[in-house]
Amino acid sequence: MQRFLRSLPSLFLLAGLAQARAQAPEPAPMPPADATLPYAVEVVPSGDSRLDAALSAVSQLVSLREQAPTSVGGVLGRAEGDRERLQQALRSEGYWAGVARITIDGTPLGDPELLARLEAAPRGTPVPVRITVEPGQAYRVSSIAVRGTEPAEQPVVDAAVATPFGIAPGDVARAEPVLAAERILLDRLLAAGHPLAVQAGRDTTVDHGARTMEIAWRLAPGPAATFAPPVVEGAVGVDPDFLRRQAGRIAGEPYSPATLEKARREMMALGPFGSVRARAAERLDAEGRLPTTFTVSERARHAVGVTAAYETNYGPTVKVYWEHRNLFGGAERLRIEGEVARIGTGGALDQMTYRTGATYRSPGVFGRDLTLVASIGALRERLEAYDRDAATASLFLERRLTEQWTVRAGPTAEFGSIGPPGGTLTPYQIVGVLFGGRYDGTDSLLDPSKGWRAEGTVTPSYSLRDNAPFVPLRLVASTYWDVLGDRRSILAVRGGLGSLLGAGRADVPRHLRYYAGGGGSVRGFDYQSIGPRDERNRPNGGASLVEGSLEWRQRVYGDFGAVAFVDAGAVSNSSLPDTSNLRVGAGLGVRYYTAIGPVRADVALPVVRQPGSSGYGLYVGIGQAF
Repeated sequence: MQRFLRSLPSLFLLAGLAQARAQAPEPAPMPPADATLPYAVEVVPSGDSRLDAALSAVSQLVSLREQAPTSVGGVLGRAEGDRERLQQALRSEGYWAGVARITIDGTPLGDPELLARLEAAPRGTPVPVRITVEPGQAYRVSSIAVRGTEPAEQPVVDAAVATPFGIAPGDVARAEPVLAAERILLDRLLAAGHPLAVQAGRDTTVDHGARTMEIAWRLAPGPAATFAPPVVEGAVGVDPDFLRRQAGRIAGEPYSPATLEKARREMMALGPFGSVRARAAERLDAEGRLPTTFTVSERARHAVGVTAAYETNYGPTVKVYWEHRNLFGGAERLRIEGEVARIGTGGALDQMTYRTGATYRSPGVFGRDLTLVASIGALRERLEAYDRDAATASLFLERRLTEQWTVRAGPTAEFGSIGPPGGTLTPYQIVGVLFGGRYDGTDSLLDPSKGWRAEGTVTPSYSLRDNAPFVPLRLVASTYWDVLGDRRSILAVRGGLGSLLGAGRADVPRHLRYYAGGGGSVRGFDYQSIGPRDERNRPNGGASLVEGSLEWRQRVYGDFGAVAFVDAGAVSNSSLPDTSNLRVGAGLGVRYYTAIGPVRADVALPVVRQPGSSGYGLYVGIGQAF
């Protein structure tokens, strides 16, 4: 015997509309309202945990037991309603011949004596309610057919089903995979450029004799379309012409949900907006294109912020900034910031480090894909490795190639004086051209759990004072594994390389040499303390660097987590990295996870203490160590 199901909009309706239902007895007459009847309900395990979860999820006897105590009539009403809901749950899990039974105080639902028994039941002890099922044999999918509504549409439909889509003959005839497969097929049609694709029909035929189910879909892909020039709504301070140019990048491109989402993210990345929503029309325009609308909501035009960090060996650091997010109406960003570091070090203001600077970003210059980034700054650094006073400037053109890849290039200049701590400062003038790239395929900026990221720069430079060329090179990469797939146990690995090409270490100003040690490097060692030293045992910098970190991040309870880590690094006089003087630090940390990122506190010890360096390090900040 065969029965048909058509156009089933939900998980349990797929099972519930089958015409092969067990005939339920006539419901018992409902008594008038009376005193509350407490009850305890048990779903007897069926041997299929997925089925047991579905039974509990649909049962009102289960879901309303604590929320809404009820009377004798209410208990009977819930039980009567559960009879069909439980049958639907059985069918949704593929048990089309299964039977569900409910007993109350040991009496089957529908027994003529049940009402009198319940009315006479004492109210002090909850009445036991048991839900039991006899699932029987699970039905299997026997065949799957997917057709277009018109013969001309069949090639498009065939392309959508050319690869597996989540269900196949021989699978258990469950409802969830059927609906999930349908969503996959529609998503493939949308991704293939058919924005109006819909499911035009679904026929499922249940054969109780063979214990099988046949599935037949009818899909209507609709016409392929390109994007019409988008409309942008909601802008107040941002220039409408600028926004039309930015959004108009997708005009004429084949429709794709991924393309629309990419355009939305790019508009969000401009900076002035707190939210950007993208909406596609439900019909094509007269030219066969798909109209789209971006609705933006602007943030406050100005922002002020403060950040702080602390290292035992380096002291407190405080940064403040002021930012204008839409300077001239074209999403130009101006950020002015200042920093004070080594606060309290040496007990004197002249031993602290000061930095200040301004950065200007202007998107859409020299073509819509380029961003101009101009920076100027001044600094006074008093560190263990050197004293330095300088002014810096750079002018980069930045281009975002994909969602993950960004490249930049442009000139840099630096003029100042530098020397050993407490010694005579020697003037220097450096100009160069930086070439850099960044890849970020992680799922979070401050708390990644999977993916990898990498950043590299090479900067051909020239010392005007010494008439000497040199090329600093730096590469840092990290990767993250979500070990259990629940974002609670993360293994993070970081590696870094650096090398000075074309010059010896002594030919390069001290601040452009390589150092290791401290937060963001090898924790447990003083900042810049790893590497060659001068005759007074002060850090002197090297011509190459190699670093690595291994970190286990574990969520422990609620928003609290713990970390165990090992860092290692070495600095060499040669431009080729050398690990013969490798230094290793290890430690533990705690994390408190907030909406903006984790608050971090780490304690690290050197595996082998270095002469002249502290015996431990404490590091506090926001965001993971890498």
